[in-house]
Amino acid sequence: MNITVLGTGIMGSALTGTLRRAGHDVTVWNRTRERADRLLETGAGVADTPATAVAQADVVLSVVFDADSVLDVLEEAAPALPAGAVWGQATTVGADGTHEIAVRAAELGVPLVETQLVGTKGPAEHGALTILTAGDPALVDKARPALDAISAKVLHAGDELGQATALKLACNAWISALTVGMAQALSIATAQGLDGHLVLDAIEGGPADSQFARIKAGAMLSGDLTPSFRLDTLRKDVGLMIEVARATGTTATMLDALSRLLGVASLDGHGRHDIAAVYDAFTNTPLGSGD
Repeated sequence: MNITVLGTGIMGSALTGTLRRAGHDVTVWNRTRERADRLLETGAGVADTPATAVAQADVVLSVVFDADSVLDVLEEAAPALPAGAVWGQATTVGADGTHEIAVRAAELGVPLVETQLVGTKGPAEHGALTILTAGDPALVDKARPALDAISAKVLHAGDELGQATALKLACNAWISALTVGMAQALSIATAQGLDGHLVLDAIEGGPADSQFARIKAGAMLSGDLTPSFRLDTLRKDVGLMIEVARATGTTATMLDALSRLLGVASLDGHGRHDIAAVYDAFTNTPLGSGD
């Protein structure tokens, strides 16, 4: 299958390598060409424009930063999209962004489905993501060879565009709470003179144990902030969650607190580091670097 990946950041790069190992032909594009060129070693092709990137595609995956970025590449690529190709929208863009993208895709005649990614760099590299789909089931089925290569599970959230995004934001709210909750727990322990690792020992094997929280705790305690999910990206996503909460009358007290804490860490220079850097907002000790 010919697959195009638009956007070669952390997730786009990881997906490209996994798709290539699964035997798919992959063409990538990135606004900054140098970030795409590093994927030449995987055997992927690198295109100069979104239009040339999708020219032979069976499936397109857009893995860029936000709704405006998706709309930009959609406009550029749509005229060159082959008949029968399917566009999988994998960027986290929120409810309003999804609506704008769906409307514009329909105007351009682009067959669009949602392919929201649950997981970070590690699962993407090992084909172990959970993918949340929404839209026409027949179009989702056409994209399944690509989705199956990068995931351990594909969950169809519904036949209406926007339903996968709604579920993705709910999942990211949980991921945010786990990360910040662990940062709070470690800060309470270490402020009282305890080794933070004792927190992990205490919850090990119990109902409160969490592999994800353990991974983030390890990064917090070691100071290794090499990004698998950038802090500023999660901060953007939390903003989208707050928008949905406001629009639906849902209490956003926790989300507001998360946004403030992520903002503190970002202002301290951790925006491009891993989300574990939110620990900095709870401590007076500078953390390590992801550079």
